[in-house]
Amino acid sequence: MTDDRDEGLEQRRAQLGAELASKRAAVREDERGEIRAEEGRKGYAQAMKLSSEFIAAIIVGVVLGYVLDRFIGTTPWGMIIFLLLGFCAGVLNVLRSAGKVATPELDERKTDKK
Repeated sequence: MTDDRDEGLEQRRAQLGAELASKRAAVREDERGEIRAEEGRKGYAQAMKLSSEFIAAIIVGVVLGYVLDRFIGTTPWGMIIFLLLGFCAGVLNVLRSAGKVATPELDERKTDKK
């Protein structure tokens, strides 16, 4: 009788072990899917950040050019020049945010002058 009981327990233990293994595999697959989705969201957020920085710099350039043209009366040259400056500033901001161009550090400039 004890042998039958031990065999039944061993069978149940083996069955539970198999179920746990399948559940663990499913959880690992879900975690991999979540990691891939998170990487996709990070890429989308980075793209939105870069595009908004670029567009904001152009808009600021246009507004400054327009204001300069209205007060000084240099129509259309102020807007053209500041539009180009805004475009260049936007490209520089995107390159800095993407890590392609390093930002200058104040400590390095101070030590170079000494």
